[in-house]
Amino acid sequence: MILKITSILLLLGICLAQKTRYDGFSVLRVVPRTAKEVHALNRILENINHLQADIWRFSGVIGKPVDIQISPKHLSNLNETLLRDGFRSELLIPDVQKLIYEREQQNQDIKETAALFEYGKYHTLDEVNNWIDNITKFYSNITSVFEITKSYEGRSIRGIKISTAEGNTKPGFFIEGGIHAREWISPATVIYMTGQMLDRYSADLRIKQLVDSFDWFILPVFNVDGYEYTWTKNRNWRKTRSKHGPCVGVDPNRNWDYQWCKEGASKDPCSDQYCGPKAFSEVEVKGVADFIMANAKTMKGFIDFHSYSQLWMSPWGYTKELPPDFQDQDKGSELAVDALEKVYGTKYQHGSIANTIYVASGSSADWTYGAAKVKYSYGVELRDTGKYGFLLPPDQIIPSGKETLEALIALANFVLNN
Repeated sequence: MILKITSILLLLGICLAQKTRYDGFSVLRVVPRTAKEVHALNRILENINHLQADIWRFSGVIGKPVDIQISPKHLSNLNETLLRDGFRSELLIPDVQKLIYEREQQNQDIKETAALFEYGKYHTLDEVNNWIDNITKFYSNITSVFEITKSYEGRSIRGIKISTAEGNTKPGFFIEGGIHAREWISPATVIYMTGQMLDRYSADLRIKQLVDSFDWFILPVFNVDGYEYTWTKNRNWRKTRSKHGPCVGVDPNRNWDYQWCKEGASKDPCSDQYCGPKAFSEVEVKGVADFIMANAKTMKGFIDFHSYSQLWMSPWGYTKELPPDFQDQDKGSELAVDALEKVYGTKYQHGSIANTIYVASGSSADWTYGAAKVKYSYGVELRDTGKYGFLLPPDQIIPSGKETLEALIALANFVLNN
């Protein structure tokens, strides 16, 4: 009997530990060509939860693509629905699980030495935290660790402060990655840039000027619970891991207390754009907001890194109306994307969030600009434009980091002088 119970418990443990698989799931692309088609596509997307569909890339703009992950069971249903409304779809990824497996193998094949951190590899949350500890010890003269708060599941949300102020107050610049769990290139790019800022500080005048100009607050992984979950259970998880009803999680980029839960957010707890039961319901979001507000008097810049689409955007997200500072904000975006393109020829678009990608209320960039009064607040969508989506190969991490660092240098110089 004991043996039988033990076997059952072991089997149960294996079942509970199994990862979500996406065998045969595909990603389709649809491009609305008119305002009428934008409206029609939005209507379709609002009613496809029952089809095991996941919106990888959404757009409320004519000519901008929408990418939809769909289960093999419901692929024909979705195609029929799209055809009925006059849409043609393009197959981007024929088998999501196959691509996930390829990425896992590529990442595992990248070898590390005990003494060196491999920046061209995706890292687990534990590995990121070990890197934070090690690099701040190595550069203890100009770095320190800060803790924002504990997550819903009790994990530390930690970042690195880089400061050469020596007691003097400098303008602040806050950078965050990984607010959406599955967007792995975001933490990887932030980590690479941070490493470069520290490793090259003494030998590269441009980097020294960048570091010396601001007090840098760098948060590599915002959504720590969700990020951990993408490594252990479901690679495509987006939200936090809190529980507010029949489904798990809140979209942490719809939970900020500025124009909360209006257009571009959902009150459905099962939606990937769920805004939460109230603004700042998520301890992670409230913690970061409190930290920024405590430093708001000196904070001059803010960037929230996402993927994918290759966009450099400024407020507003909640409306297509432009804020009074848009001309200056967009000039910063323009300088950033121009500098970025010079590295590898990667092209980014720029503009306000609502006019460039879609209307989204309760976002981090809107809150930092509208509530914390950080004039130069940005939301950035990193590589790529859809060939791999969230499953970007690890060999693109360092190129992404290099080009984004050049964008950051150009933007920081502009912010400092404006």
